[in-house]
Amino acid sequence: MVRVYAPASIGNIGVGFDTLGMAITPINGSLLGDCVSIEDSNIFSLKNIGYFHNQLPTQLEENIVFQCWERFCKTLGQKYPLSIKLEKNIPVSSGLGSSACSIVAVLVAMNYHYGSPLNKDQLLALMGEMEGKISGSVHFDNVSPCFLGGMRLILKNCNIVSQVVPSFNNWVWILAYPGVKISTAISRSILPNKYNREDCINHSQYLSGFIHACHTQQESLAIRCMKDIIAEPYRSRLFPVKLSYIRHNIMKKGAISCGISGSGPTIFVLCNTYDVIEDISDWLSRFYLKNDSGFVRICALDKRGARIIVE
Repeated sequence: MVRVYAPASIGNIGVGFDTLGMAITPINGSLLGDCVSIEDSNIFSLKNIGYFHNQLPTQLEENIVFQCWERFCKTLGQKYPLSIKLEKNIPVSSGLGSSACSIVAVLVAMNYHYGSPLNKDQLLALMGEMEGKISGSVHFDNVSPCFLGGMRLILKNCNIVSQVVPSFNNWVWILAYPGVKISTAISRSILPNKYNREDCINHSQYLSGFIHACHTQQESLAIRCMKDIIAEPYRSRLFPVKLSYIRHNIMKKGAISCGISGSGPTIFVLCNTYDVIEDISDWLSRFYLKNDSGFVRICALDKRGARIIVE
């Protein structure tokens, strides 16, 4: 049997709409992501378990893991009967790369199980294709960091899917998922089809400034550049609590940045000192979570990406 863990991820990271993504891991050593176990079988079977398995489609053909199995078999030109178990530990439509977790985990597991017939570039291309079945078009800002780890700059139009972006070792990311869904389709439909020239120029400056600051380790510049003028002004109206209210309160408590994780409704709060983390986490638990499905996690950058945890 092969068991693969694929970590959750933050898409966009505020300033990098469809361009930046990073894998994350709780600092307490627990796993925040999906696991997929596979073993040989006479017939194909898929079992869904995990805290959020009840959010998955009931029809087998609609499950992205089944679709990945079909696509992988088609790529290799042969049907491989497998028994697959998906541990769904990331909520669907949460802004944490839920579909990417499942896609990456099952494709890494299958590729390893059959002797790695696909190289990393081929595997990543297949992951992006499968992600497109969920989001409507090919996106790599979740699957790339989920698969390869780290913070990633997506450059698919330059024939290089992604590049590693250095981060800051003292940065801690607090994630707050309220326990409600916001579909990616709705989050995308609410965005304008065109942006004015000033917004385009400002966005370019913020994104390029952030990338430069990361490579030159200018923390204060990186923080000043973490502004989302592409998605947040429009998506924030979908959230259960006003982001302006959240930002005002957590910045007073010592956070250095706050934004939407992917398409939401999960938000990230960035801190560079540990002494404010507990206070901010408690505040988010009290004022942002809406039901028992919601959670707050204190995380760091996951540099490893998807990995085999049991063979």
